[in-house]
Amino acid sequence: MQFCLLAVGAIKDAYLQEGMALYAKRIGNYCSFVQCVVPTAEKLETALKPGDFLVLLDEYATSYGSVDFSKQMQRWMNSGPKRMVFAVGDAYGFPASFRGKANASVALGPMTMTHDMVRLVFAEQLYRAWTLLKNEPYHHA
Repeated sequence: MQFCLLAVGAIKDAYLQEGMALYAKRIGNYCSFVQCVVPTAEKLETALKPGDFLVLLDEYATSYGSVDFSKQMQRWMNSGPKRMVFAVGDAYGFPASFRGKANASVALGPMTMTHDMVRLVFAEQLYRAWTLLKNEPYHHA
């Protein structure tokens, strides 16, 4: 199964690009992982494919602890999608038409952060979820 982190615009800061490269490589040990970038929020739908399971990273959604997120991710994978797509909107969120295509949504927490930072924080949590599912020692609770 492929995992896609779908976002609007390129990451601007070098340190965030480096962090994303690090976590993309780590995640790649567990699944096929790609970063899909579109120029505007209105183009998000063009990145979707039939059979995708779309999860919005949305500040108004339910937030999970890392262990619970890994369990939820497993349930989503068990539902049989071809590809898991985690989407990051722009500063104005998601267009209503795109929001309507979502299968689920997740909040990273109540704090506000840049959309570029959201990508890195989520990538780390996705990596953490995989290590939890594989019962590896990365997560210490």
